[in-house]
Amino acid sequence: MIAAKHCIGLRVSQARSLEAEPPVRIRKIAYTRVDAAEAFLNVGRQHALMGKRIVIVLGHPDPGEGRFCHALGSAYEAGAIEDGHQVRTIDVGRLEFPLIRTRREFEEGVVPDDILAAQDDIRWAHHLVICYPLWLGTLPALLKGFFEQTFRYGYALDTGKRGGTVRKLLKGRSARIIVTMGMPAAIYRYYFRAHGLKSLESGILAISGISPVRSTLIGSVEKPDPRYRAKWLETVRELGRCAQ
Repeated sequence: MIAAKHCIGLRVSQARSLEAEPPVRIRKIAYTRVDAAEAFLNVGRQHALMGKRIVIVLGHPDPGEGRFCHALGSAYEAGAIEDGHQVRTIDVGRLEFPLIRTRREFEEGVVPDDILAAQDDIRWAHHLVICYPLWLGTLPALLKGFFEQTFRYGYALDTGKRGGTVRKLLKGRSARIIVTMGMPAAIYRYYFRAHGLKSLESGILAISGISPVRSTLIGSVEKPDPRYRAKWLETVRELGRCAQ
């Protein structure tokens, strides 16, 4: 419930800060402190009613049922829909696309139909959720290949004809990365420095304008106690409710 409480607490604290401000007069119409707070809350209610557009990228290469990544994606989706958000899902393991092998393919190659559809979904989204298992310290090769196909020049970023300043083409979107792993999460983040995660955050998402990028590391996923996974599923469901 931490995520939901944080969302509510943020709105309340912002409203209180408005209440502390003195009355403002515009065109001889006085707005009281209560008016300001109520106006803020009304904007929050309208945003909540509209909801966010969310795309969940399932990055496990195996599209079969029973993968924990898929369960996490379903939990996030359920929470988001409960709170009025719109959700689309890209299951990378079910897409058909080749790996890019040359710079010319990256810059001028024909974009596969499944990748075009994924690009449309990402363009539609306000928020991305990327969930994948940690393989050899980073994201699986198929997911990396998906990003190489999808985040092409002219779609995610533009260096211009002369290769000058990079122009970020996916601004206005945020992201949440959820990574599962066998080792304790603290070992990956602080001992191994989470290099694979950082490469995705900065080298793919941030450079394309996606910000902020938050991360959730779920370690020790092979624990035999089913309550451990159930707790994480509920945590991710709460993230979905807050669209974070």
